Amino acid sequence: MNLIDNTILFVKQKLENAEAGHDWFHIERVYKNALLIAQDEVCDIQIVKLGALLHDIADSKFNDGDETVGPRVAREFLESQNTDEEIIVHVVNIIENISFKGGNFEKKFNSIELEIVQDADRLDAIGAIGIARTFNYGGFKNRQLFNPEIAPKLNMSKEEYKKSEAPTINHFYEKLLLLKDKMNTKTGKNLAQERHQFMELFLSQFYAEWDGDK
Repeated sequence: MNLIDNTILFVKQKLENAEAGHDWFHIERVYKNALLIAQDEVCDIQIVKLGALLHDIADSKFNDGDETVGPRVAREFLESQNTDEEIIVHVVNIIENISFKGGNFEKKFNSIELEIVQDADRLDAIGAIGIARTFNYGGFKNRQLFNPEIAPKLNMSKEEYKKSEAPTINHFYEKLLLLKDKMNTKTGKNLAQERHQFMELFLSQFYAEWDGDK
């Protein structure tokens, strides 16, 4: 089997018992999104594929906030496959720079491949899938659905964002609704528009039902 096939098998095995919003199916959706976006970009498709497949191999949220685990696991796997060091460095840089982290994180690395994988990952955080993932994670952390007395906290630092225990609805304002304007590629921006509108419609319905208006 080739490197991509081996990577798919590795990721499936590694994420077998992962939380549903960060499991193999999340990776598969991001992978498909990335391939779609890449069609309209001049890029190294192998790096896009590897970056998409390995971007969440050990999410810091599930490793006591340790952001070094994912890059290390990815590097060890790619080295075991005798991958060129140049490719490994690029993929590790994608993993280290893809995350939202409160929206105030400055990327220390840039490439079109990172932009494609980042857009693909962000697309899976919005729209119908994004809503489902958000409430799944909120339930996983036993958070309130909504509390009118707890306002969303905008412009959080990376540490504040990571430690937040706010109700799930707040996450829409603290991250999800901000992603449309943070997309990198033309295709990513176009796809994000419709998903963003769906979230706005959902929130409108949610508040109407919460207040007993509908």
